[in-house]
Amino acid sequence: MTLAQISLAQGFRYEYPQPITDLEQRLVVVPPLSHGAQRRVRRSLDVSVPVARWHEALDRFGNVIVSLSIPVVETSVSFDAEVVVEHRDAALPHLVAPDPCLLRPTGLTAPDPALAAAARRLRTGAGGRALAERVCEWVHGALVYDEDATDVATTAAEALALGRGVCQDSAHVMLTVCRSAGVAARYVSGHLLGQGGSHAWVEVLLDDGAAWEVLALDPCNGRETGPGYVTVAVGRDYADVAPTSGTYNAPTSGFLRVTKRAEELAAA
Repeated sequence: MTLAQISLAQGFRYEYPQPITDLEQRLVVVPPLSHGAQRRVRRSLDVSVPVARWHEALDRFGNVIVSLSIPVVETSVSFDAEVVVEHRDAALPHLVAPDPCLLRPTGLTAPDPALAAAARRLRTGAGGRALAERVCEWVHGALVYDEDATDVATTAAEALALGRGVCQDSAHVMLTVCRSAGVAARYVSGHLLGQGGSHAWVEVLLDDGAAWEVLALDPCNGRETGPGYVTVAVGRDYADVAPTSGTYNAPTSGFLRVTKRAEELAAA
C-alpha cells in the first residue's frame, strides 16, 4: 500500500497599532484525525501570548474547531500550526452519512438565473460522476484565475458574472451548480503541494443509498484531487471553514501576515 507523508506548517500573525482586549479567536487549521485515505500523524498549535481559555471541539462536519480567549494583546499575536498527514491508496470508497444541508444554497452559493441555467444545461443527459466531472470542467473554463478580482465575501453569482476569481470562487460556483442540479456537494478548505497559500476545492457527494460516496474535484485546476492535497475542513461554503476569524475590543483594526510551508516527507 503506497504511503506518502506531507508536513505542513502554517503561521498567522496579527499586528495591532495599539493594545487590544477581549480577543475571541476561532481557528480551523488542524486536519481531522482521518478523512478518507488521509490520516493525521501528529499536530501542534502554539500561541505567542497567554491564553485564558482554550477549547477544542468537532463541529457537525467533523472539523476540528479551536476557540481561544485572550484577555490582552499588546502589539501582536501569532498562531502557529504544524501537522503531518499521510495518504494511503484508497482501497475502499470514501462514504459519508447523508446531510440535507449540503443540497441547499447558502448566502455565498445562492443561484442566480445564469447559474440556474448552467445547472439545467449541464445535467441534461448526465448524472452521478459524469455530471460532477462535467460541472468541474465547465467551472474551470468559466473563471480566469485572478487574485485581485474578488474577496472572501464574493458570491458565486458575482464571481461568475466577473468571469474571474480564485480557488474559493471556483469552489463556490461549482457548489452552486451541483446543488442546483440536485447533487449534494461540500466546500473543502486545505492545501495543495506547490502552492503558496491555502487552497479550496469541492467534494461532490454521490448518492449510494444509505450513504453518500465522496468524489473530490478541483475546479480551479480542472481535475480530480490526489495525494498532493491536504484536507483541513469541509462545510457548506467558505464561511463554515475560514481558517481564522474572531472579534476583539479596540478602536483600530489589525494587520494579518500568513506564512506556509508544505513538503512531502517520504513515500514508500
